[in-house]
Amino acid sequence: MGYANHLNSTFAALADPTRRAILSRLASGEASVNELAEPFAMSQPAISKHLRVLERAGLISRGRDAQRRPRQLQAAPLKEVADWVEHYRQFWTESFDRLDHYLRQLQAKDKAKDKDKAKDKDKAKEKKHAGKRPAK
Repeated sequence: MGYANHLNSTFAALADPTRRAILSRLASGEASVNELAEPFAMSQPAISKHLRVLERAGLISRGRDAQRRPRQLQAAPLKEVADWVEHYRQFWTESFDRLDHYLRQLQAKDKAKDKDKAKDKDKAKEKKHAGKRPAK
């Protein structure tokens, strides 16, 4: 399976809240199908279907412990998703940095305009007062 296809199957598996809840449970340790089904109001075949989707995406694996077949989390596909998202985090960080720089430039221009206006006001006051010299 290629990188893009692998990401697609991982994102498809993560799109369902039940599957995300199953992964969250498995993050604390392996569990049987019955243990995974316990918090959900759905049939065991429905849970099994979710587990198959997670297995096909490589997000969980099935172990063997006597009669039990516990599922366990496989984190590698999640790392691939995190790496993929990281690329876009860098993009947004750089975009926000550019926006911040642009806003600082605008603020500096506004400050300069305000200073110029204040100087012009002062000059106008001086001019006005210069014309009104006290009589001798």
